[in-house]
Amino acid sequence: MVLEISKKRAQEIIDKVAHFIVERKMAAPAIMMIESLRPLHRIGSQIMYFIEPFAEIIFNQKEYQEFAVLLEDQNNVKALMSRIDELDIELHAEERKQKRLLRKRKIKKIKKFFKKNKSQ
Repeated sequence: MVLEISKKRAQEIIDKVAHFIVERKMAAPAIMMIESLRPLHRIGSQIMYFIEPFAEIIFNQKEYQEFAVLLEDQNNVKALMSRIDELDIELHAEERKQKRLLRKRKIKKIKKFFKKNKSQ
């Protein structure tokens, strides 16, 4: 059983989890969930220990235990939220910019349509 992890390993796990979440475009719901459950992070960690025998069927045992240890420290939870936010901004900035341009074009078309019909 893993009782403590190094800061370097904690950062690796945080990056791995953040990439997993951001690549699936689940950053906003994940941040909301983490933020709402942050006061209960220790309880969540203990629940992870409780369901560990069943989770080991799906997840790597060592990484699962390390993640449970990681959740015990509130600073790691804050680091996870900030890393998810940073990656979301980095990876999806161009996509958001394109969507913003498309929205502006649609709005201009609608305004032009109404101006045209108003003058008739």
